[in-house]
Amino acid sequence: MRFEDFSESESRKILKNIQKESEPNEDGQLEIVFGVAPCLLALTQSRRKLSRLFVKNSEGPQRDVILMVCQEAVKQGVQIQRVSKQTLDKMCGGKVHQGLCLQASPLGFITEEKTITSHEVKNRRALWLVLDGVQDPMNLGAILRSAYFLGVDRIASSIHNSCPLTPTVSKASAGVMEVMEVFGYSNLRDMIKVKAEEGWQIVGTVGLEECRPESIVMPCSDFKMSRPTLLLMGGEGDGLSPELRQMCDVLLTIFPRRNLHPGVESLNVSVATGILLHSLLSTRTGS
Repeated sequence: MRFEDFSESESRKILKNIQKESEPNEDGQLEIVFGVAPCLLALTQSRRKLSRLFVKNSEGPQRDVILMVCQEAVKQGVQIQRVSKQTLDKMCGGKVHQGLCLQASPLGFITEEKTITSHEVKNRRALWLVLDGVQDPMNLGAILRSAYFLGVDRIASSIHNSCPLTPTVSKASAGVMEVMEVFGYSNLRDMIKVKAEEGWQIVGTVGLEECRPESIVMPCSDFKMSRPTLLLMGGEGDGLSPELRQMCDVLLTIFPRRNLHPGVESLNVSVATGILLHSLLSTRTGS
């Protein structure tokens, strides 16, 4: 396997070219995917246009996992360039790159409805996860990873008030973003209304601090899926929007197992999503 080595001056030229190529243009911009799993899956899934793979210069033998990524790059006809750790740090803004950066076209939300897959047709108890305003890329990545692992049938997200699908999201998802499509909707309310008319159950989520005497909130452990379901999760700040909350057939929450100290009244949205998904999917009947 052949590596091209570059001096620091040549690396600076590479960085300048990358910055130029990342600017919007007629051919579409490129971005830097970083980390072992995101780079490997980006190379194998054929969802991105691939440009160059940058590998940390190492005097000793490369780790097996690095060689695996390089071998895949060779299969795909992607040029491999060996650069310093400092250059890789600058490429990804100081994030944890694990010695690999891949220059490639961006991934975006799927905005056009595709024909329903055979998996969705067979699964009469489908669960779609609907994200309303999740803005932190680390949270979004962790949610994608949990949703994929636990068997969610589709992930849908609002487009205008949510985090885009960035390389940071891909890294936080351990590369799941490269594998699992995320559908984007400019108007979640319209999509939810259509699914409700088709007979889907609309399940909203609220934090413990949002439970009020006048609202009917069920512990997630008491809820069982019996038909196709949308699980609506709100964002980090305000949670589920009042507009979407009004569309829900039932509201779920996660009750704590201890008396909480004032000010510690909620879970991180990615942690809460994982708990709720596991609770719902483990009780799904008729799959």
